[in-house]
Amino acid sequence: MSIDTIIDLTAHPITDDSFAARCRDTLDQRGVLVLPDFITPSALTAMHEESEAGQKDAYFCSQSHSVYLTPENAEYAADHPANRSVISSKGCICDDEIAEQSPLRSLYDATEFRSFVAHVTGEEALHPYADPLSSINIHYANRGQELGWHFDNSSFAITLLIQKPEAGSRFEFIKDLRDADAGEMNYEGVARLLDGEVAPEVLSMEPGTLVLFRGRNSIHRVSPNESDKTRMLAVLAYNAQPDIELSESARMTFYGRLN
Repeated sequence: MSIDTIIDLTAHPITDDSFAARCRDTLDQRGVLVLPDFITPSALTAMHEESEAGQKDAYFCSQSHSVYLTPENAEYAADHPANRSVISSKGCICDDEIAEQSPLRSLYDATEFRSFVAHVTGEEALHPYADPLSSINIHYANRGQELGWHFDNSSFAITLLIQKPEAGSRFEFIKDLRDADAGEMNYEGVARLLDGEVAPEVLSMEPGTLVLFRGRNSIHRVSPNESDKTRMLAVLAYNAQPDIELSESARMTFYGRLN
């Protein structure tokens, strides 16, 4: 599929340097870039049909983890922010289950899109994962499923909302709550969030919205789905270096298989 049948290039002229520069400024300043109606209606319909058809094959799992995605630290008490557990539960289908003719794959592989993302994120180049599972994923959240509070290990994430539930599944975040590179974990600030003493920002989005998010230092979560309508979200993952694989332990945890 050609890129102009997938992206609304009138509203989002991704090959225009000035547009890409404005997007980069927004991402740098806010930590998040939201591009509503990024996907054309016909491409979104095709993505929705593909996602619905794939849901029966999704691997569902639930994990208990700390917001830092690190093992329990024996130096701290069980209720210390470094050790407090949250729950993440979702289903997922992997890259090898995405059809060759899928508009998701055409979008992911498009030189114009990859160049745009590299420009906006400040990366010199972007590469797919070397393993067969991790480049394109579709995530599913049924009633009660959620993504617990956490910081990302990667510098940025790209998501595309395909289906929105009727209630719940709010994307909530607090920008720059820690400074990972400086080793400043801000345990006090995390504790206040987990204790409900501070209110996060809520990001509103509709199906067809593309989001670039810097989650390494900005804590975030997706609240539980409060409806019987499944949340469907595509995740497009690139690496700054070639030949990178998601670790075997991570693949077994998130996908239930290695290949």
